[in-house]
Amino acid sequence: MRNVDEKVIRKQTITKYMDGKLEEKVDEIAVEFPFTIHVNGEEFATMVCTPSHLDELLLGFLASEGIIRSKDDIQDFHIDEGKGLCYVTLHHAAPVSQHEAGKRFIGSCCGKSRQFYYQVDVKTAKTSYSRVILSPKECIRMMRELQDSSTLFKGTGGVHNAALFLGKDMIVARSDIGRHNALDKLLGHCLIHHIPVRDGVVAFSGRISSEVLLKAAKIGVGIILSKSAPTNLAIELADDLNITAIGFIRGGGFNIYSHPERVKVTSIKECAKFESNK
Repeated sequence: MRNVDEKVIRKQTITKYMDGKLEEKVDEIAVEFPFTIHVNGEEFATMVCTPSHLDELLLGFLASEGIIRSKDDIQDFHIDEGKGLCYVTLHHAAPVSQHEAGKRFIGSCCGKSRQFYYQVDVKTAKTSYSRVILSPKECIRMMRELQDSSTLFKGTGGVHNAALFLGKDMIVARSDIGRHNALDKLLGHCLIHHIPVRDGVVAFSGRISSEVLLKAAKIGVGIILSKSAPTNLAIELADDLNITAIGFIRGGGFNIYSHPERVKVTSIKECAKFESNK
């Protein structure tokens, strides 16, 4: 029997068509949960999410938005799951307003334009100094472990999955209806448990958009893996931020879009297998 929290799924009677027949059956549907965050007495943001690991989502989101740097910046917080509300009191005034967070930043760094960064991203997206090296086999294994980890996805097909690997091992995996939320939950988990992530790897179920790439940068990892495609802007940002972006991990192959020096074939046998699957 699958162990899935009843808060995140609903049983729904549906009509299914199969093999020329219509029949009723009970299906599992992913829950979409409105979650409103108040910071220092003022409403800051409302998101829709999967109502699991809300403390991690809260901390990861606030860190991603430049409101906090660590959990120690929070004096107190209270989550009212029944009403979908969260009240956060900081030790300081909120450093970023909603208006400032949405302002576009145009500038340059190392000769490369960061014109697509918003002001908050300039402060929170980290250039990677990761020393981690993966073999092709490890990249494929990590993506497979991510796909095998989510009972919620297997039941509903309606969520995104993200996992953090350190030292080749999966440390934490999270699911959410929002792809950004799944990544914020990873960041929040790291903040709560003081996990260093410089040499970490994020595996992600969806496409690598510019926003997803920036989330990976805010977590602080040097490699992001996906079974889907990146966008051109995500590749530009990955190149700029020294992040290795790997997509289309399917079967025995994948594409490396930036900083391929972090992927190395470790044996003649593996090299032959990888080349044959390109």
